[in-house]
Amino acid sequence: MEQQIYDEERCYVRGIGAKSYSLKQELERLRSMPRVIKGANLPWRSGPQVWHKNMMNPGHKLTQSLHCSQEELAPGGKSQKHGHQNSALLYVLEGEGYDIHDGKRYDWSAGDLVLVTPGCVHQHFNALEDRPARVLIIKSKPMHIFLGLIQQGFVEKAPKQAKPGWEDFKPLHGSFLEQIEKNK
Repeated sequence: MEQQIYDEERCYVRGIGAKSYSLKQELERLRSMPRVIKGANLPWRSGPQVWHKNMMNPGHKLTQSLHCSQEELAPGGKSQKHGHQNSALLYVLEGEGYDIHDGKRYDWSAGDLVLVTPGCVHQHFNALEDRPARVLIIKSKPMHIFLGLIQQGFVEKAPKQAKPGWEDFKPLHGSFLEQIEKNK
């Protein structure tokens, strides 16, 4: 599989140190951290057919074992084709589309939960040509990497060209339907 290069360094596992066995300072620090992550304050990255918003990972110093992100597929867009050892859960927030897992198609729509099994080569597709699809992704990738289970890679990168007619598409905070209502 092909290697993916990102614009910024990504933190998969972070060190925790203490001079006492109880890790009291680390527990106090964790208890003082915010319990609500404001998605509107987090930037979208990538594009033009698939966009990502990193909601939480070990680099945020809130959790060590989970990674959570949002993915928005532009109208008619598709993601990279890739695989990894960790399972992933995709909760479909809005839209309709399908995934291809090891060559088999799985249709999904808002309210569905999609399971990506370990080692599965998969890709996400937005079936709608007139509006985006948005999913919340939760995975235990940091824990797998910590355990040395780091096999992952890309078979095909996400398209670098926008779908015709959607060259200016950028994901915004809030649902697509909320955005349409605001613009009426």
